[in-house]
Amino acid sequence: MTQSSPDVVAAPPLTSPKERRRLREAKSLSEKQVAKAVDVTGAPSSSARTEPTTSSTRPKAAVKQTARPATPTTVAWLSKPVTLAKPPSRPPTPAAVTGSSAMAPTEPGTPDLPGTPDASGASEAPDEATAPAVEAAAAAASEAAEAAAAAAEAAAVEDFDALYKHCAVALFRQTFLLTGRRSRSQESVARAFALAWDRWPEVVADRDPVGWVRAAAYEYAMSPWHRLRRTRRELDPPPAEPGARALLDALLDLPPSYRRALLLHDGVGLGLPETAAETEASTPATASRLMNARAAVAERLPELAEPSSPAEQSALLHQQLGALAEAQTPGSLPSPDVIRTDSEHRAQLWTKAVISFAVLLVAATLFTLATAQTRYEPPESPAQQVEGVPPRSGPQKLTPQDLDLRQQLRGKLVQGPARLLPHPG
Repeated sequence: MTQSSPDVVAAPPLTSPKERRRLREAKSLSEKQVAKAVDVTGAPSSSARTEPTTSSTRPKAAVKQTARPATPTTVAWLSKPVTLAKPPSRPPTPAAVTGSSAMAPTEPGTPDLPGTPDASGASEAPDEATAPAVEAAAAAASEAAEAAAAAAEAAAVEDFDALYKHCAVALFRQTFLLTGRRSRSQESVARAFALAWDRWPEVVADRDPVGWVRAAAYEYAMSPWHRLRRTRRELDPPPAEPGARALLDALLDLPPSYRRALLLHDGVGLGLPETAAETEASTPATASRLMNARAAVAERLPELAEPSSPAEQSALLHQQLGALAEAQTPGSLPSPDVIRTDSEHRAQLWTKAVISFAVLLVAATLFTLATAQTRYEPPESPAQQVEGVPPRSGPQKLTPQDLDLRQQLRGKLVQGPARLLPHPG
Protein backbone atom coordinates (compact mmCIF):
# COMPACT_ATOMS: atom_id res chain seq x y z
CA MET A 1 0.00 0.00 0.00
CA THR A 2 1.45 3.32 -1.08
CA GLN A 3 0.97 6.55 0.77
CA SER A 4 -1.35 9.09 -0.92
CA SER A 5 -0.81 12.79 -0.82
CA PRO A 6 -3.20 15.18 0.89
CA ASP A 7 -4.21 16.68 -2.51
CA VAL A 8 -6.02 13.55 -3.60
CA VAL A 9 -9.74 14.26 -3.51
CA ALA A 10 -11.22 10.88 -4.30
CA ALA A 11 -9.78 7.57 -3.35
CA PRO A 12 -10.35 4.32 -5.07
CA PRO A 13 -12.64 1.82 -3.36
CA LEU A 14 -11.03 0.21 -0.34
CA THR A 15 -10.16 -3.43 -0.29
CA SER A 16 -11.35 -5.89 2.32
CA PRO A 17 -10.28 -5.36 5.97
CA LYS A 18 -8.05 -8.44 5.94
CA GLU A 19 -6.26 -7.27 2.82
CA ARG A 20 -5.76 -3.78 4.25
CA ARG A 21 -4.37 -5.24 7.42
CA ARG A 22 -2.00 -7.49 5.50
CA LEU A 23 -0.69 -4.59 3.45
CA ARG A 24 -0.29 -2.37 6.51
CA GLU A 25 1.66 -5.01 8.40
CA ALA A 26 3.81 -5.77 5.35
CA LYS A 27 4.93 -2.09 5.27
CA SER A 28 5.29 -1.99 9.08
CA LEU A 29 2.92 0.96 9.29
CA SER A 30 0.79 1.92 12.22
CA GLU A 31 -2.82 3.03 12.05
CA LYS A 32 -1.77 6.57 12.89
CA GLN A 33 0.64 6.70 9.97
CA VAL A 34 -2.00 5.29 7.66
CA ALA A 35 -4.54 7.85 8.88
CA LYS A 36 -2.06 10.66 8.36
CA ALA A 37 -1.29 9.43 4.87
CA VAL A 38 -4.97 9.29 3.85
CA ASP A 39 -5.75 12.56 5.70
CA VAL A 40 -8.36 11.10 8.08
CA THR A 41 -8.80 11.14 11.85
CA GLY A 42 -7.14 8.59 14.14
CA ALA A 43 -10.31 6.59 14.76
CA PRO A 44 -9.76 2.87 14.68
CA SER A 45 -10.61 1.09 11.49
CA SER A 46 -13.03 -1.74 11.19
CA SER A 47 -10.19 -4.23 11.23
CA ALA A 48 -9.14 -2.97 14.63
CA ARG A 49 -12.68 -3.42 15.93
CA THR A 50 -13.11 -6.92 14.65
CA GLU A 51 -9.69 -8.50 15.02
CA PRO A 52 -6.82 -8.18 17.50
CA THR A 53 -4.04 -5.80 16.47
CA THR A 54 -1.12 -7.63 18.02
CA SER A 55 1.16 -9.58 15.72
CA SER A 56 4.53 -11.17 15.93
CA THR A 57 5.72 -9.10 12.93
CA ARG A 58 4.65 -5.69 14.27
CA PRO A 59 7.33 -3.67 16.06
CA LYS A 60 6.86 -2.62 19.69
CA ALA A 61 6.46 1.02 18.77
CA ALA A 62 3.49 0.23 16.58
CA VAL A 63 1.88 -1.84 19.33
CA LYS A 64 2.09 0.98 21.82
CA GLN A 65 0.37 3.39 19.44
CA THR A 66 -2.56 1.05 18.70
CA ALA A 67 -5.87 2.20 20.17
CA ARG A 68 -8.96 0.04 20.86
CA PRO A 69 -12.53 1.10 21.30
CA ALA A 70 -14.22 0.90 24.68
CA THR A 71 -15.98 -2.41 25.34
CA PRO A 72 -18.28 -3.44 28.22
CA THR A 73 -15.19 -4.67 30.11
CA THR A 74 -13.12 -1.56 29.33
CA VAL A 75 -12.91 1.31 31.81
CA ALA A 76 -11.25 4.62 30.90
CA TRP A 77 -9.25 6.26 33.66
CA LEU A 78 -7.87 9.76 32.94
CA SER A 79 -6.57 9.84 29.38
CA LYS A 80 -5.49 6.28 28.65
CA PRO A 81 -7.82 3.34 28.17
CA VAL A 82 -7.33 0.35 30.43
CA THR A 83 -8.79 -3.05 29.64
CA LEU A 84 -9.71 -5.15 32.71
CA ALA A 85 -9.51 -8.88 32.70
CA LYS A 86 -13.12 -9.07 33.92
CA PRO A 87 -15.61 -6.56 35.29
CA PRO A 88 -15.66 -6.23 39.09
CA SER A 89 -18.56 -8.30 40.41
CA ARG A 90 -18.31 -7.50 44.12
CA PRO A 91 -16.82 -4.73 46.27
CA PRO A 92 -13.31 -5.21 47.66
CA THR A 93 -13.07 -6.84 51.07
CA PRO A 94 -11.24 -5.19 53.99
CA ALA A 95 -8.35 -7.64 53.48
CA ALA A 96 -8.04 -6.50 49.85
CA VAL A 97 -8.25 -2.84 50.88
CA THR A 98 -5.70 -2.94 53.69
CA GLY A 99 -3.61 -5.90 52.51
CA SER A 100 -0.07 -5.79 51.19
CA SER A 101 1.00 -6.14 47.60
CA ALA A 102 2.03 -9.75 48.24
CA MET A 103 -1.54 -10.67 49.14
CA ALA A 104 -3.27 -8.76 46.32
CA PRO A 105 -1.09 -8.27 43.23
CA THR A 106 -2.28 -6.00 40.45
CA GLU A 107 -2.14 -6.56 36.74
CA PRO A 108 -0.04 -4.37 34.46
CA GLY A 109 -1.95 -1.36 33.25
CA THR A 110 -4.51 -1.41 36.07
CA PRO A 111 -5.30 2.13 37.25
CA ASP A 112 -4.09 3.19 40.65
CA LEU A 113 -7.17 2.81 42.85
CA PRO A 114 -7.33 4.10 46.40
CA GLY A 115 -6.50 1.29 48.79
CA THR A 116 -4.58 -0.89 46.29
CA PRO A 117 -0.81 -1.32 46.33
CA ASP A 118 1.18 0.61 43.74
CA ALA A 119 4.01 -0.66 41.51
CA SER A 120 6.58 -0.28 44.29
CA GLY A 121 4.56 -2.49 46.65
CA ALA A 122 3.53 0.33 49.02
CA SER A 123 -0.13 0.64 49.82
CA GLU A 124 -1.76 4.01 49.44
CA ALA A 125 -4.94 2.99 51.35
CA PRO A 126 -5.84 5.34 54.17
CA ASP A 127 -5.72 2.71 56.99
CA GLU A 128 -6.77 5.31 59.53
CA ALA A 129 -10.04 5.78 57.62
CA THR A 130 -10.84 2.12 56.84
CA ALA A 131 -9.85 0.53 60.17
CA PRO A 132 -12.56 2.34 62.22
CA ALA A 133 -15.14 1.39 59.61
CA VAL A 134 -14.14 -2.27 59.80
CA GLU A 135 -14.15 -2.21 63.60
CA ALA A 136 -17.54 -0.52 63.63
CA ALA A 137 -18.94 -3.13 61.27
CA ALA A 138 -17.55 -5.96 63.42
CA ALA A 139 -18.96 -4.37 66.57
CA ALA A 140 -22.35 -3.93 64.92
CA ALA A 141 -22.34 -7.55 63.79
CA SER A 142 -21.41 -8.71 67.29
CA GLU A 143 -24.14 -6.61 68.86
CA ALA A 144 -26.66 -7.93 66.34
CA ALA A 145 -25.65 -11.51 67.13
CA GLU A 146 -25.94 -10.89 70.87
CA ALA A 147 -29.33 -9.26 70.40
CA ALA A 148 -30.54 -12.19 68.28
CA ALA A 149 -29.29 -14.68 70.90
CA ALA A 150 -30.99 -12.74 73.69
CA ALA A 151 -34.24 -12.59 71.71
CA ALA A 152 -34.09 -16.32 71.01
CA GLU A 153 -33.46 -17.10 74.69
CA ALA A 154 -36.33 -14.84 75.75
CA ALA A 155 -38.64 -16.55 73.25
CA ALA A 156 -37.56 -19.98 74.53
CA VAL A 157 -38.23 -18.96 78.14
CA GLU A 158 -41.64 -17.60 77.18
CA ASP A 159 -42.58 -20.77 75.29
CA PHE A 160 -41.39 -23.00 78.14
CA ASP A 161 -43.42 -21.04 80.69
CA ALA A 162 -46.51 -21.28 78.48
CA LEU A 163 -46.07 -25.04 78.10
CA TYR A 164 -45.58 -25.48 81.84
CA LYS A 165 -48.66 -23.47 82.74
CA HIS A 166 -50.69 -25.35 80.15
CA CYS A 167 -50.05 -28.95 81.21
CA ALA A 168 -48.22 -29.10 84.56
CA VAL A 169 -51.37 -29.55 86.67
CA ALA A 170 -52.84 -32.12 84.27
CA LEU A 171 -49.61 -34.11 84.31
CA PHE A 172 -49.61 -34.10 88.11
CA ARG A 173 -53.10 -35.59 88.19
CA GLN A 174 -52.28 -38.19 85.56
CA THR A 175 -49.12 -39.34 87.30
CA PHE A 176 -51.08 -39.57 90.56
CA LEU A 177 -53.44 -42.06 88.89
CA LEU A 178 -50.39 -44.05 87.80
CA THR A 179 -48.57 -44.08 91.14
CA GLY A 180 -51.02 -43.18 93.92
CA ARG A 181 -48.36 -40.93 95.49
CA ARG A 182 -48.55 -37.16 95.51
CA SER A 183 -44.86 -36.58 96.23
CA ARG A 184 -43.74 -38.83 93.38
CA SER A 185 -46.20 -37.11 91.05
CA GLN A 186 -44.76 -33.70 91.87
CA GLU A 187 -41.24 -35.02 91.43
CA SER A 188 -42.16 -36.63 88.11
CA VAL A 189 -43.57 -33.40 86.74
CA ALA A 190 -40.51 -31.42 87.87
CA ARG A 191 -38.08 -33.94 86.38
CA ALA A 192 -39.98 -34.13 83.09
CA PHE A 193 -39.96 -30.36 82.61
CA ALA A 194 -36.31 -30.13 83.67
CA LEU A 195 -35.45 -32.70 81.02
CA ALA A 196 -37.57 -30.76 78.51
CA TRP A 197 -35.60 -27.58 79.27
CA ASP A 198 -32.31 -29.43 78.84
CA ARG A 199 -33.49 -30.66 75.43
CA TRP A 200 -35.61 -27.69 74.50
CA PRO A 201 -34.62 -27.57 70.79
CA GLU A 202 -35.77 -31.18 70.48
CA VAL A 203 -39.01 -30.45 72.31
CA VAL A 204 -39.77 -27.41 70.16
CA ALA A 205 -39.13 -29.37 66.98
CA ASP A 206 -41.45 -32.17 68.11
CA ARG A 207 -44.93 -32.11 66.62
CA ASP A 208 -46.49 -32.70 70.07
CA PRO A 209 -44.49 -31.03 72.88
CA VAL A 210 -47.17 -31.93 75.43
CA GLY A 211 -46.85 -35.59 74.49
CA TRP A 212 -43.05 -35.37 74.79
CA VAL A 213 -43.26 -34.05 78.35
CA ARG A 214 -46.07 -36.49 79.23
CA ALA A 215 -43.99 -39.47 78.09
CA ALA A 216 -41.03 -38.27 80.17
CA ALA A 217 -43.22 -37.83 83.26
CA TYR A 218 -44.79 -41.28 82.83
CA GLU A 219 -41.39 -42.94 82.41
CA TYR A 220 -40.03 -41.38 85.60
CA ALA A 221 -43.19 -42.02 87.61
CA MET A 222 -43.31 -45.73 86.70
CA SER A 223 -39.57 -46.39 86.96
CA PRO A 224 -38.86 -49.64 88.85
CA TRP A 225 -35.96 -47.97 90.66
CA HIS A 226 -38.45 -46.30 93.01
CA ARG A 227 -38.88 -49.64 94.76
CA LEU A 228 -35.43 -49.21 96.30
CA ARG A 229 -36.45 -45.99 98.03
CA ARG A 230 -37.69 -46.74 101.53
CA THR A 231 -39.46 -43.43 101.95
CA ARG A 232 -41.52 -43.96 98.78
CA ARG A 233 -42.93 -47.43 99.40
CA GLU A 234 -46.05 -46.47 101.33
CA LEU A 235 -49.07 -45.06 99.49
CA ASP A 236 -50.79 -41.83 100.33
CA PRO A 237 -54.11 -41.90 102.17
CA PRO A 238 -56.82 -43.22 99.80
CA PRO A 239 -59.76 -41.06 98.73
CA ALA A 240 -62.63 -40.79 101.15
CA GLU A 241 -65.31 -41.72 98.58
CA PRO A 242 -65.71 -45.51 98.26
CA GLY A 243 -66.13 -45.48 94.46
CA ALA A 244 -63.02 -43.36 93.91
CA ARG A 245 -61.04 -45.49 96.33
CA ALA A 246 -62.11 -48.70 94.56
CA LEU A 247 -61.22 -47.26 91.15
CA LEU A 248 -57.78 -46.13 92.34
CA ASP A 249 -57.09 -49.52 93.93
CA ALA A 250 -58.15 -51.27 90.72
CA LEU A 251 -55.80 -49.06 88.69
CA LEU A 252 -52.84 -49.62 90.98
CA ASP A 253 -53.35 -53.39 90.88
CA LEU A 254 -52.95 -53.46 87.10
CA PRO A 255 -49.56 -54.13 85.50
CA PRO A 256 -47.70 -50.92 84.59
CA SER A 257 -48.15 -51.39 80.84
CA TYR A 258 -51.92 -52.04 81.20
CA ARG A 259 -52.30 -49.09 83.56
CA ARG A 260 -50.54 -46.73 81.19
CA ALA A 261 -52.48 -47.89 78.12
CA LEU A 262 -55.81 -47.52 79.95
CA LEU A 263 -54.94 -44.04 81.22
CA LEU A 264 -53.79 -42.77 77.82
CA HIS A 265 -56.71 -44.19 75.83
CA ASP A 266 -59.67 -43.90 78.20
CA GLY A 267 -58.35 -41.18 80.52
CA VAL A 268 -56.46 -38.75 78.31
CA GLY A 269 -58.48 -39.60 75.19
CA LEU A 270 -55.77 -40.61 72.75
CA GLY A 271 -56.55 -42.87 69.85
CA LEU A 272 -55.33 -46.43 69.65
CA PRO A 273 -52.43 -45.67 67.22
CA GLU A 274 -51.29 -42.70 69.31
CA THR A 275 -51.44 -44.79 72.48
CA ALA A 276 -49.41 -47.54 70.83
CA ALA A 277 -46.83 -45.02 69.62
CA GLU A 278 -46.43 -43.39 73.04
CA THR A 279 -46.14 -46.71 74.85
CA GLU A 280 -43.71 -47.98 72.18
CA ALA A 281 -45.80 -51.06 71.39
CA SER A 282 -47.64 -52.38 68.39
CA THR A 283 -51.28 -51.56 67.81
CA PRO A 284 -52.55 -55.15 68.35
CA ALA A 285 -50.55 -55.44 71.58
CA THR A 286 -51.93 -52.12 72.82
CA ALA A 287 -55.48 -53.19 71.97
CA SER A 288 -55.00 -56.44 73.90
CA ARG A 289 -53.62 -54.58 76.92
CA LEU A 290 -56.53 -52.18 76.82
CA MET A 291 -59.15 -54.93 76.69
CA ASN A 292 -57.52 -56.87 79.53
CA ALA A 293 -57.23 -53.70 81.65
CA ARG A 294 -60.91 -52.89 81.13
CA ALA A 295 -61.91 -56.42 82.06
CA ALA A 296 -59.80 -56.34 85.24
CA VAL A 297 -61.25 -52.99 86.31
CA ALA A 298 -64.79 -54.14 85.49
CA GLU A 299 -64.37 -57.06 87.87
CA ARG A 300 -63.68 -54.61 90.70
CA LEU A 301 -66.34 -52.10 89.64
CA PRO A 302 -69.66 -53.70 88.63
CA GLU A 303 -70.99 -50.50 87.05
CA LEU A 304 -68.32 -50.75 84.33
CA ALA A 305 -69.67 -54.13 83.20
CA GLU A 306 -73.13 -52.71 82.42
CA PRO A 307 -72.28 -50.98 79.06
CA SER A 308 -72.74 -53.33 76.16
CA SER A 309 -70.25 -51.79 73.72
CA PRO A 310 -66.57 -50.94 74.21
CA ALA A 311 -67.23 -47.32 73.23
CA GLU A 312 -69.76 -46.89 76.05
CA GLN A 313 -67.40 -48.57 78.49
CA SER A 314 -64.58 -46.26 77.39
CA ALA A 315 -66.80 -43.19 77.83
CA LEU A 316 -67.80 -44.28 81.34
CA LEU A 317 -64.17 -44.93 82.28
CA HIS A 318 -63.19 -41.52 80.90
CA GLN A 319 -65.79 -39.86 83.08
CA GLN A 320 -64.80 -41.69 86.25
CA LEU A 321 -61.07 -41.23 85.70
CA GLY A 322 -61.62 -37.53 85.07
CA ALA A 323 -63.60 -37.14 88.29
CA LEU A 324 -60.91 -39.00 90.26
CA ALA A 325 -58.17 -36.81 88.76
CA GLU A 326 -60.06 -33.56 89.33
CA ALA A 327 -60.37 -34.39 93.00
CA GLN A 328 -56.57 -34.24 93.41
CA THR A 329 -55.15 -30.80 94.12
CA PRO A 330 -51.64 -30.21 92.74
CA GLY A 331 -50.41 -28.62 95.94
CA SER A 332 -47.20 -26.63 95.65
CA LEU A 333 -45.71 -27.31 92.26
CA PRO A 334 -42.40 -25.54 91.61
CA SER A 335 -42.44 -22.47 89.41
CA PRO A 336 -40.98 -22.52 85.90
CA ASP A 337 -38.09 -20.31 87.00
CA VAL A 338 -37.14 -22.78 89.73
CA ILE A 339 -37.29 -25.70 87.29
CA ARG A 340 -35.07 -23.91 84.75
CA THR A 341 -32.57 -22.92 87.44
CA ASP A 342 -32.42 -26.45 88.87
CA SER A 343 -32.03 -27.91 85.39
CA GLU A 344 -29.14 -25.61 84.52
CA HIS A 345 -27.53 -26.20 87.91
CA ARG A 346 -27.80 -29.97 87.47
CA ALA A 347 -26.31 -29.71 84.00
CA GLN A 348 -23.36 -27.72 85.37
CA LEU A 349 -22.82 -30.30 88.12
CA TRP A 350 -22.83 -33.13 85.60
CA THR A 351 -20.39 -31.24 83.40
CA LYS A 352 -18.03 -30.63 86.32
CA ALA A 353 -18.33 -34.27 87.39
CA VAL A 354 -17.47 -35.50 83.91
CA ILE A 355 -14.50 -33.14 83.67
CA SER A 356 -13.28 -34.18 87.14
CA PHE A 357 -13.59 -37.85 86.25
CA ALA A 358 -11.66 -37.29 83.04
CA VAL A 359 -8.90 -35.44 84.93
CA LEU A 360 -8.69 -38.22 87.52
CA LEU A 361 -8.54 -40.84 84.79
CA VAL A 362 -5.73 -38.99 83.01
CA ALA A 363 -3.83 -38.51 86.29
CA ALA A 364 -4.20 -42.21 87.18
CA THR A 365 -2.99 -43.18 83.72
CA LEU A 366 0.07 -40.92 83.96
CA PHE A 367 0.87 -42.18 87.46
CA THR A 368 0.61 -45.77 86.28
CA LEU A 369 2.89 -45.08 83.32
CA ALA A 370 5.43 -43.37 85.58
CA THR A 371 5.54 -46.07 88.27
CA ALA A 372 5.07 -49.21 86.20
CA GLN A 373 8.01 -51.58 85.73
CA THR A 374 9.74 -51.45 82.38
CA ARG A 375 11.01 -55.07 82.51
CA TYR A 376 9.93 -58.33 84.03
CA GLU A 377 11.47 -59.28 87.35
CA PRO A 378 10.74 -62.84 88.49
CA PRO A 379 9.65 -63.07 92.12
CA GLU A 380 12.03 -64.61 94.66
CA SER A 381 10.92 -67.93 96.07
CA PRO A 382 10.54 -68.05 99.87
CA ALA A 383 13.20 -69.80 101.94
CA GLN A 384 12.49 -73.40 103.00
CA GLN A 385 14.24 -75.72 105.42
CA VAL A 386 15.96 -78.72 103.77
CA GLU A 387 15.99 -81.97 105.71
CA GLY A 388 18.24 -85.09 105.37
CA VAL A 389 21.52 -83.23 104.69
CA PRO A 390 24.42 -83.96 107.10
CA PRO A 391 25.83 -81.03 109.02
CA ARG A 392 28.83 -79.22 107.75
CA SER A 393 32.20 -80.49 109.20
CA GLY A 394 35.87 -79.63 108.70
CA PRO A 395 39.34 -81.09 109.55
CA GLN A 396 40.09 -82.16 113.10
CA LYS A 397 42.12 -79.96 115.38
CA LEU A 398 45.87 -80.63 115.09
CA THR A 399 47.69 -82.12 118.08
CA PRO A 400 51.11 -80.88 119.24
CA GLN A 401 52.78 -83.86 117.53
CA ASP A 402 51.01 -82.96 114.28
CA LEU A 403 52.20 -79.40 114.56
CA ASP A 404 55.83 -80.52 115.11
CA LEU A 405 55.67 -82.83 112.14
CA ARG A 406 54.27 -80.08 109.95
CA GLN A 407 57.03 -77.78 111.06
CA GLN A 408 59.68 -80.35 110.22
CA LEU A 409 58.19 -81.02 106.82
CA ARG A 410 58.08 -77.34 105.98
CA GLY A 411 61.72 -76.88 107.01
CA LYS A 412 62.97 -79.76 104.92
CA LEU A 413 60.93 -78.82 101.87
CA VAL A 414 62.44 -75.35 101.82
CA GLN A 415 65.95 -76.79 101.16
CA GLY A 416 64.70 -79.09 98.45
CA PRO A 417 63.50 -82.60 98.38
CA ALA A 418 65.70 -85.31 99.93
CA ARG A 419 65.84 -88.96 99.34
CA LEU A 420 64.02 -90.85 101.96
CA LEU A 421 66.08 -93.78 103.16
CA PRO A 422 64.92 -96.23 105.71
CA HIS A 423 66.87 -96.14 108.94
CA PRO A 424 68.37 -99.45 109.84
CA GLY A 425 67.21 -101.26 112.88
